[in-house]
Amino acid sequence: METLPIAGWILGGGLTAVGLIISWVVWRRRGAAAGLRGVAWSLLPLAAGLVGLMSTIWRLGFDIVSFFFGLVFNPVVWAGVVVAGLAVVLWVVSGVMRARGIGTGSGPKAEKAATGAGGGTEVPSGQRPSNQVASAPASKRKSGGGDDFGEIEDLLRKHGIE
Repeated sequence: METLPIAGWILGGGLTAVGLIISWVVWRRRGAAAGLRGVAWSLLPLAAGLVGLMSTIWRLGFDIVSFFFGLVFNPVVWAGVVVAGLAVVLWVVSGVMRARGIGTGSGPKAEKAATGAGGGTEVPSGQRPSNQVASAPASKRKSGGGDDFGEIEDLLRKHGIE
């Protein structure tokens, strides 16, 4: 007979004993239902030890701890974390650039539209230059039928809805 299953029985029995003591305290404070539930959970380590699973669980726990311990002290892993962080930063920056229309499209048409020199009619990828609302004449803004709708029209123009 191996010593590892015996150690599993001892470990399972010890965990069960601690669990039964805690279950007794819970039974006294919160009632029989909570106490019986604690007893049920407490018996699982003993069952795992008797079946032979406690040694497997022990090895699995040891392997997981050693894996994470190796990750913490490995400089190659930290280099990977830095590269992943750089990728996230670049992704966010590109999203901000796209939202502002910076760096989208290519060629002279996109550059003219982005600077507003192209007359404001050609805009790359469905966006419009940011100075379009400011360049609209005041008479056009108030031509919506009164002062009540002028602010609404300005707001719609600002969001690209015309």
